[in-house]
Amino acid sequence: MTFTLDERLRADTHHLTTLALSERVSCQVRLFDDTRYCWLVFIPEYPECVELFELPDTAQQALWRILAEWGQCLKGHFNADKLNVASLGNLVPQFHVHLVLRFKQDPAWPGPVWGHSPAEPMTTEVLAGRMEELKVLLLP
Repeated sequence: MTFTLDERLRADTHHLTTLALSERVSCQVRLFDDTRYCWLVFIPEYPECVELFELPDTAQQALWRILAEWGQCLKGHFNADKLNVASLGNLVPQFHVHLVLRFKQDPAWPGPVWGHSPAEPMTTEVLAGRMEELKVLLLP
């Protein structure tokens, strides 16, 4: 079996980087295309994975470690009020984890961002700037 990225995830996000979770599992990190939020989506490249427990143990542990480290870094850098970490998968069953910085002044506060309102796509300039800022902040 080979890994294929769900078309909805591909359409709604931009590839930031790919990380190794284990010898056998990589993880795409993608920026959600909504100018109102700093929102990353982590998608392990593991065929037919729908649930966290379907990943090998080493990949599960590495994923949660990265989510914690990156979340702490992002929350501090952007001075966010809250960090949301979630794996829903009701509409897109391919296993993925959302890391969303939340601010008391964001449009969905205090409720969830999911289903609140349509995304507001980034302009080319905003996307390029945000991608560069995240790469400098998070990648060696």
